[in-house]
Amino acid sequence: MEKLNIAAVATLKTKKDQSIRRYHPWVFSGAVKSWEGEPIDGDVVEVRSNKGGLLGYGYFQDQSTICIRMITFGDNTPSTSFWTDSLEKAWRRREKLGLVENNETNMYRLVFAEGDGLPGLIIDMYDGHAVMQAYSIATYHIKDIVVEFLKNKLGSKLKSVYVKMPEHIKTLHGVDEELVYGNEISECIAKENGTKYHINWETGQKTGFFIDQRDNRKWLGSISKGKKVLNTFCYTGGFSIEALKGGAAEVHSLDSSETALQELERNLALNGLENANHKTIKADAVDYIKSMETDYDIIVLDPPAFAKSISSRHKAIQGYKRLNARAIEHIKPGGLILTFSCSQVVDKFLFNSTVLAAAIPTGREIKVLGQLHQPADHPYSIYHPEGEYLKGLVIQVD
Repeated sequence: MEKLNIAAVATLKTKKDQSIRRYHPWVFSGAVKSWEGEPIDGDVVEVRSNKGGLLGYGYFQDQSTICIRMITFGDNTPSTSFWTDSLEKAWRRREKLGLVENNETNMYRLVFAEGDGLPGLIIDMYDGHAVMQAYSIATYHIKDIVVEFLKNKLGSKLKSVYVKMPEHIKTLHGVDEELVYGNEISECIAKENGTKYHINWETGQKTGFFIDQRDNRKWLGSISKGKKVLNTFCYTGGFSIEALKGGAAEVHSLDSSETALQELERNLALNGLENANHKTIKADAVDYIKSMETDYDIIVLDPPAFAKSISSRHKAIQGYKRLNARAIEHIKPGGLILTFSCSQVVDKFLFNSTVLAAAIPTGREIKVLGQLHQPADHPYSIYHPEGEYLKGLVIQVD
């Protein structure tokens, strides 16, 4: 098999090779001592220690704090089949999970970046529609490989492939989001555990839906019978609909986005719940909780990522603390709070400590009943703990 072209060699500073020797996939720009060659964004480069030892290979990212994302380690020079081989491994993982052909759940994450050995690449599937998120120009360039792979696997069941990317990639390289396979569609309806959802990947958040809460939504439904539930940051209503399907006596869905609440109403109707005991609330979550009545049995706190970088972490912690403190203060005795953080730079220990700090001033008795996580189609490498980005606690407040 033909080897990939190696455009340059990066030599790391003294003692900056330890994380790579432990198979961590990121090389930060400050760790590079020198370059042999002049790589451009997306090139495959060789990585060596300060003493010249070969550490592995990765692709170069210009104007990024993470300047190299490793794809192989040691003397395993990547070949031209690297991308297809890695996609095949990811596909087999989802087959083993029973997600590839599932009549009740036809939306799932096929590729989860570093967790599947494909750093910078996300692929979500929605009833035969693939939405590819390229977080680097290197992964943008493999869109044709992705299309051919999916055509080979799904045949006529592949309906479309759409490519999305962050604004900085579009601006830096003059590329744009695009449909790279199939025809434009007016509507996509996909299922999660039998529940139907409208999916809009062009204007919706992320790839159109938050697949990572699938198992946690199902669990909420299992404990909601007869309960009054508040779902904050509800987006298009996943937690709300599962609570209603589970027999909740009343569900309130809160979001500051009118567009999200309109999509929620569409999803309620899609599942025959338009006449359910449900109320939408357009408001800021912290402001609402601060003055709400204390009669909710269950409160869901699932905010967007408050911190997307180390520099914003402190501010994010304060946001999580305020939000959780208000919920703890106002929930009825014996009530449950499902509280989450999806901020990668806020690890599990820090998030738990933040909830503790929020609880102490309230003086209420609180028990942790469980911890919640991302589902198995969002795997993370044991060598890359940052991949465990979704943290959740179930707490009971007396």
